[in-house]
Parts: sequence; structure tokens; C-alpha cells
Amino acid sequence: AVDTGERKEGGGGISCVLQDGEVFEKAGVNVSVVSGLLSEEAARQMRSRGKSLKAKDGKLPFCAMGVSSVIHPKNPHVPTMHFNYRYFEIEEADGTKQWWFGGGTDLTPTYLNEEDAVHFHKTLKEACDKHDLKLYPKYKKWCDDYFYIKHRGERRGIGGIFFDDVDSPSKEEVFQFVKSCAKAVVPCYIPIVKRHCCDSFTPEEKLWQQLRRGRYVEFNLVYDRGTKFGLLTPGSRIESILMSLPLTARWEYMHTPPESSKEAEILEVLRNPKDWVH
Repeated sequence: AVDTGERKEGGGGISCVLQDGEVFEKAGVNVSVVSGLLSEEAARQMRSRGKSLKAKDGKLPFCAMGVSSVIHPKNPHVPTMHFNYRYFEIEEADGTKQWWFGGGTDLTPTYLNEEDAVHFHKTLKEACDKHDLKLYPKYKKWCDDYFYIKHRGERRGIGGIFFDDVDSPSKEEVFQFVKSCAKAVVPCYIPIVKRHCCDSFTPEEKLWQQLRRGRYVEFNLVYDRGTKFGLLTPGSRIESILMSLPLTARWEYMHTPPESSKEAEILEVLRNPKDWVH
């Protein structure tokens, strides 16, 4: 389904969603370019991260643009992947403009495959290293910290890179870096899909995937900043914001996998993130 949305407040976006495919249970891409006045809650959220936003008569004009995608495969041996890259600009009371870029790419496997994890992280590291060798370790740690499901004591997945509020050294240099990250999405993920999309799997493995998807939902609805911002923005398209949620998920009471099982192995990595590239 391809769906175009207009906002009466300004701008709009396109959502493309594939459902019940051969390889992907649900996959979507959102592209949005929106403008308008920042809602009080959204401004509060930004101030809480240290932004000093001086409103004019209580109004903060903003424009934001971004591309985001979430892919939930059918096969439990193919990981879920998410990426999002965005640009934000706010005009303050005195006419000065604050701008920043944010985004990231991360992987959420149902079962751990070390070779896949290394490939994914190495590809993202190469994209970062083209610009500055300090970026990958910094943004890898930021990703592990950000995608943390506090009430479960585990990460949403095996990470990748994540950053926000990046506004230096210059707009052009940050834009080039973000473009490198976006170009790394296909090579970091598609080889993994091709390697596993025809793997055989058992009903038990499918069940474990459903339970992990439940965790994905918990993170997105409770902690994800993009989801929160979207839900707080007047005139936003709820379907596009919740596109990241899987088609199906499960919550079983007190489910604990047996020790030294493949299920316990992934949990260990989600509780204690690993360095995949050294």
C-alpha cells in the first residue's frame, strides 16, 4: 500500500507498506517533510534534552524532514531492521535558526548469528570511519544506551549506530556523514536477508520470534522518542507513526527460556552488549 498524507499544519509525507509478503511479514518506509508550530509537549521534550528554545508569543516554527523504515521478516532467522535519518530546524523568537541531524540504523535478531552481527556492525563502522574514526564507537554506545527497555533490563536488539542533535562541524559535513550512513543500509542488511530467508524453522522458533516482537512493541510505545514526538504533533498520521509495529506479537506470562538454549544466548547479548568489530 502506498499512502500520501497532507497536514493542514504544513507539509506531509508518503508511507509505503508491504504486508504478508513472501519474505517480509511487514515492511514499511515513511518519507515526511513537515512544518508548522511545535506543540508545547514537543518543545518540552526537546528542552529536556538541553535545547534552549526561545519561543515568540509561545510559538516555535519548525520544519522537519526524514526517512524511516522498519522491516519485520517472516523467518525467525532473518533479523528485524530499522533505520531512520532526519533533519530538524527551529526558528527562535529573535529569528535565529537552530538545526540538527539525527538518526541511526539498528538490528533486532530473534536468534544470534555472530557472522551477521559482525557484518552489520562492520558495514556501519566503515560508513562512519570515512568521516571520523571517533564516530562509530561513540554512536554504537549511544545506540546500545538508547534502545534499552528499562523495565526488562535488556536492549531491543544488538544495536548499530544512533545519534541525535548533531550540529557540528558544519551543516554540509554532517549531511555528507548522514548520507554515508543511509547508503550503508542496503549493504549492511540485505546480504543477511538473502543468507537466511530460506532457512527452515520450527513452530517453537516462530513462537520465540513473536515474544521478541512483543519486546519491540514495548520499546516503541514506551520509550521511542520518534513515536512520542509523532503522537504529540498535531495533525500527524497515526498509521504512519505506528507503522513500525509488527503485524503480530505475543506476551506470555513469566516466559523464561531454558539455560544454555539458543533463546538464552540472545538474551545474554541483549543484557550485556558486545563489541562486534574488534
